[in-house]
Amino acid sequence: MSLSGKSVLLIIGGGIAAYKSLELIREIKKRGGAVHAILTKAGSEFVTPLSVASLAGEKVFTDLFSLTDEAEMGHIELSRSADLVVVAPATADLLAKMAHGLANDLASTALLATDKRVLVAPAMNVRMWTHAATTRNLATLKKDGVLFVGPDEGEMACGEFGPGRMAEPLAIADAIETALGSKPSGKGPLSGKHVVITSGPTHEPIDPVRYIANRSSGKQGHALAAAAAAAGAKVTLISGPVSLPDPHGVKTVHVETAADMLGAVEHAMPADLAIFCAAVADWRVKTEAKDKIKKQKGAPPPSLALDPNPDILATIATRKKGRPALVVGFAAETTDVLTYAKGKLASKGCDVIVANDVGAGTEVMGGDANIVHLVTVRGVETWPKLPKTEVATRLIAEFARLLPKKS
Repeated sequence: MSLSGKSVLLIIGGGIAAYKSLELIREIKKRGGAVHAILTKAGSEFVTPLSVASLAGEKVFTDLFSLTDEAEMGHIELSRSADLVVVAPATADLLAKMAHGLANDLASTALLATDKRVLVAPAMNVRMWTHAATTRNLATLKKDGVLFVGPDEGEMACGEFGPGRMAEPLAIADAIETALGSKPSGKGPLSGKHVVITSGPTHEPIDPVRYIANRSSGKQGHALAAAAAAAGAKVTLISGPVSLPDPHGVKTVHVETAADMLGAVEHAMPADLAIFCAAVADWRVKTEAKDKIKKQKGAPPPSLALDPNPDILATIATRKKGRPALVVGFAAETTDVLTYAKGKLASKGCDVIVANDVGAGTEVMGGDANIVHLVTVRGVETWPKLPKTEVATRLIAEFARLLPKKS
C-alpha cells in the first residue's frame, strides 16, 4: 500500500469540517498508514475523542497538562515520532498560532516542537480566508516551508459561497502521499505504459531580465503526472518554470522556452500516451536582446517583433512514425470555450481536448479547482467543479480506458 509503514500525526481543529477528518483517517488507514490524533478542545465540539480513537485504533490526545502523557514529554514525542504532521481542518486560529509561534495548548505546542514537515488543510469562512491577517499568516507559513492542500471553493455551512472549504479527504490523502514521497505500486490501469506530460508555462526571453509568460501554475499538469504514476505508468513530466515540487516517482525535465519543451518532448518519445497540459506561449521575440533594454527619456517604448512558437501538440499528434496511441491536448479559453475546443480538436490532429474556462473570475489558473469539458469526435462531456487532484485522477482513468488495446 502507498502509505505502508508511514505514520501521520493528525491535528483536528475546531470547525464544522472536522467531520471530514474521520473519513481522512479511514483513507490513510486504507492506504496502509498509521494515524495518531490530537483533538483540540474546539475540535471536540464537532467530533468526539471516541469516534476518532475508534477509527484510528490509537489513543486520542487532547490535554497538554496530562500527567500520564507529559511525564514523558508527550508533546515532544508526538511531534517527532510521526513521519508527517497534518492539520485538518486548519482553522484561522491554528494558522495564526503556527505563524507566530504560539504554544498554549497541545496542538500548537506539538506544532512548535516538531522537526517534521507539516501539511495543512485550511477550513474557514470565506471572509476569514480572505482577511489581510490570514493572508499575512499564509505568506509566513509558506516561507517557513509549510505545505498546503486546498482550500476549495463552494457553499459553506454558514451559507456563504467562496474559497474556504476544506479539501476533500481523498485530495488530502493524495497530498500526504506526495509529501511523504510514497512510491507508487507500479500496478494499475497504466502499468507498463509510458506517459509524457507537459506542465506549467513557458518563458520566452525578451532580454536577460524580461520575458513573455502567462499565469499557469502547473498544478493541473503536476497532478496529472502524480495520478499517472499512481496508475502504474512510467511518467516523464516536462515542466516549464513553476514553484511546485517535482512529483514523486516521476522523471521531471525542467525547461524554459517552447522550443526547449518541444525538444524535451521529442527526446522523451516513444510514449503510449501524451498529455499536453502546459500553457505554451504562442509567440517568442524574434531577436532576444543581449543586454537589458533601457528606457530612454523621451523615446517611444521599443516594439517587439514576434515569431510563432512551435506547435508542440500538432507536431506530436501528426507524427507519421512513433505517434503515441493517445494524444491529449488542453484548451484554456476565456470565451466560446467549446467552439474553440472543437476547432482545436479538428486542427491539431489529437484524440482528446480537455477544455476549460480561464476567464476573469474563474480562478482556474493558479487555483486549486477546475471545471473541465472532455471534447472528442463523439461529443462533449462536462464535469462539475472539482479539486485539480480529483480532476487528474478522473482524467487518467478516462485516458486509460480510451487507450487502444493491443491485439
